[in-house]
Amino acid sequence: MAIQAVLFDLDGTLLETVPDLAAAVNAMLREMGRPEISQKQVGVYVGKGAESLVRRALSGAMDGQVDADLFRQAMVLWNQHYELLNGYKAHCFDGVREGLDMLQNAGFKLAVVTNKPERYTLPLLKRTELLPYFEVVVGGDTCARKKPDPMPIEFACQQLGVNPDEALMIGDSVNDALSAQAAGVSCWLLPYGYNEGNDIHSTPCDAYVQTIEEAANLLLTEQGTTA
Repeated sequence: MAIQAVLFDLDGTLLETVPDLAAAVNAMLREMGRPEISQKQVGVYVGKGAESLVRRALSGAMDGQVDADLFRQAMVLWNQHYELLNGYKAHCFDGVREGLDMLQNAGFKLAVVTNKPERYTLPLLKRTELLPYFEVVVGGDTCARKKPDPMPIEFACQQLGVNPDEALMIGDSVNDALSAQAAGVSCWLLPYGYNEGNDIHSTPCDAYVQTIEEAANLLLTEQGTTA
């Protein structure tokens, strides 16, 4: 069936957010008397939500575990700092606004499906002036489970009133691809985002695109639609 809706990941897909995330992580670490980590390393740790990012920053490992009390303390500090820093340095990647304009003008239903908690997702979209593009916003705590579980994508499709085979997910990580595949939704991946330090081309998907603008051009061409 023809694509009627396009779902987007947020961090690493629409917005470069690592500078803000890294600033909040390092403010948290400083308060806890721990050494700071590089912005590049924070980018590797991004992808499975704030809780995972904090655990990884504390343990220094992708699958690291930390003491429960220490983790709770860290999350309180993380939330305090990120509340202030969210959106301060975030900006759109090249081609994002152009691509969103094309898709919106062509009549596609648009949504964001992210692992970032709603309390940060909505203010970030407002501050970067992206919110008006989207009919539906699914945060990391909107549903009971996050990507790579299919639930957030399935929920977005339900809210948009489309079947899975009428939707396309555009993201930057294996989490997006696995979630889309499990939901029965097509997935295109971008190379410039946050894929936990791995080359995105090692992740199976329906297509690789360089920018959101390129994705919009490709989709409109495939469907014979004009913006």
